[in-house]
Amino acid sequence: MHRPKIPPKFRPRGFDILYEDRDLIIGSKWPGFLTVAAKWEKENTIHEILNQYIRKGSSQSRKSVYVVHRLDQATSGVLVFAKSPEAQEFLKSNWRENKKTYYAIVRGVLNEKKHIIESYLQEDDDYRVHSTTDPNQGKLAQTEYQVVKETAKSSLLKINLLTGKKNQIRVHMSELGHPIIGDTKYGKSEKGPHLMLHSFSIELTHPFSGQRLRVQAEVPDYFRRLIDHSY
Repeated sequence: MHRPKIPPKFRPRGFDILYEDRDLIIGSKWPGFLTVAAKWEKENTIHEILNQYIRKGSSQSRKSVYVVHRLDQATSGVLVFAKSPEAQEFLKSNWRENKKTYYAIVRGVLNEKKHIIESYLQEDDDYRVHSTTDPNQGKLAQTEYQVVKETAKSSLLKINLLTGKKNQIRVHMSELGHPIIGDTKYGKSEKGPHLMLHSFSIELTHPFSGQRLRVQAEVPDYFRRLIDHSY
């Protein structure tokens, strides 16, 4: 798939557009950017940046993009937006059929080199997500991982996100005893300049054509540098 040619002055900051047509905008989110507005940040979000992008500077335009899913602020990689409520509803309704692949670098060596982590996740009053044994209190989350490379201190994982719950990968890896490098929320002492979690690719059914579409976002340079340094 070819990246759209966008003049530099029109390229949305924080989001590299990888695919765009009348129904979709799919791109690679930079780490540090919120997907949507939060209490502490209303304007500098990918949602608002893309609204301005499709309005092309017209203050009278009411064009909008529609949120299909989210990435954590510190997570980089593939993020999908719809250009109409109809496309948004189609994608959300068929979300379980999509194939979502991530890469992560975690602490330590995993005993099981390929495994599916399954638990019910719930969010507490402090906005922290954790697993619960009560299915009535949480939502089912499934994370499939495979070890790609490992050293004595860290492991590179390829992750198939079978469900898409808030902080799912970060919580599952932390509770497994192998927090993602750079995860200061769920990794306790995990300090670093970046969260080593990247949304690598998504394969979905196009809401208009019905054909399968796959978009891939190469991992950031800092991710590659850590891999090269560690391995």
